[in-house]
Amino acid sequence: MTWWSRDPSHRTGAAPIAAALICALAVVTGAIAADRADTSGEPLKPVTLRFVSWKADHPRAWDEAFARFADSHPHISIVRELAPHSSTAYHDLLTQKLKNRDATVDLFFMDIIWVPEFASAGWALPLDDLFSPEEQEHFLPAAMETGRYGGHVYGVPSRIDSGMLFYRADLLAKYGFAPPRTWAELITQAESITRGERTLHPALRGYSGQFKQYEGLVCSMMEFVGGYGGHLMTPDLRHSLLSTPATLAAVEFVRDQIIGHIASRAVLTYQEPESVVPFIQGNAVFHRNWPYTWEVANDPRRSKIAGKVGVVPLPRMAADRPPTTALGGWLYAISPFSRHQREAWDFIRFISSAPLQRHFALAAGIAPSRAAVLQDEQVLEANPHFRAQLAMFHGATSRPRTPLYPAISNILQRYFSRTLAYRDVNLRAEAERADAQIDRLLEIGRSAR
Repeated sequence: MTWWSRDPSHRTGAAPIAAALICALAVVTGAIAADRADTSGEPLKPVTLRFVSWKADHPRAWDEAFARFADSHPHISIVRELAPHSSTAYHDLLTQKLKNRDATVDLFFMDIIWVPEFASAGWALPLDDLFSPEEQEHFLPAAMETGRYGGHVYGVPSRIDSGMLFYRADLLAKYGFAPPRTWAELITQAESITRGERTLHPALRGYSGQFKQYEGLVCSMMEFVGGYGGHLMTPDLRHSLLSTPATLAAVEFVRDQIIGHIASRAVLTYQEPESVVPFIQGNAVFHRNWPYTWEVANDPRRSKIAGKVGVVPLPRMAADRPPTTALGGWLYAISPFSRHQREAWDFIRFISSAPLQRHFALAAGIAPSRAAVLQDEQVLEANPHFRAQLAMFHGATSRPRTPLYPAISNILQRYFSRTLAYRDVNLRAEAERADAQIDRLLEIGRSAR
């Protein structure tokens, strides 16, 4: 299994990156500006676009991207409306606006799991007439597939995402460990390291991840369920499988071996931003998160463990079983109720262009959705784990693709949160109750067609 650890000798110099980035951005800026020129010579009318997004993990990278867009499109102003970082809370805010046909919303980030819902409800503009097949070919096929539903394209991939395991390379080396290949190995290593470091570092814990009641909990638990050979639902999406032996075993494992054992019970309150803090503060040996964590953990301005971090695919539950990683990602989408759809597309085409994806990869560690950028040598030098990211992304497991997924997710979140937090609950009874709720929801959905 290929793995990388970060040390200062691997860092790309800031000056060469900046120089290359400026040149690349100049090319795309000039090209898009020329494309939007008014051939009549008349000045373009000012347009203000409202972009609903979450608060950026790397604000400087985004600020520079918006500034570049303003330079090439001086007639278009972007107003960012910041929604909650939680995908679940973001979904609730955004869908309320779209249900009300709010014309002030022009474009937005769309979680890949929302595509069937938004397409069925008419909340996302089909991009078939804007996003040519030739342009689509520049993106990874698996990334493009996340934006499709019912034969139409509704979103442009902003990135690729799959769950990954980050670890303290220095501590594993100190205790003579190779990166863990199974969860059993991870637990043994976490116990040994925290025990050995107890005098010097009493706050050190073995693991940090996302277990708060929100969408990230579903991603985390789906990885454990898949590791046991289980599934959340049947392939035909007609029945829930929470009460099957494999799924029950996965919940028991996380409840008994992770929560309150190698991980603090505080992880029950962690989303991505909270979960990364113990790791970059040097208080966790292992950490599950998305690819952007590499840049955060190796930024000496924010991280106490910069240069001491490694990354590998998530462990297997058993040596004879493949690892399971959740498929994640966000898409750029346009509201069908926007009065400025053409300008919104101009922004999406700019922000998802190869030079801008290269910018985000270098400045923020965001894994690009364009194949050529993912294979760019300078991008790979700054983010060596991207070399294996393509294979992991193609093998990642998607959550159920159904217009009913948000309602199903709410049931899953409540079930997982309750069964992980309380050891005295009847696990099988809770699972059967959640199965019945999901099955009833699916039956209602079928009868409503």
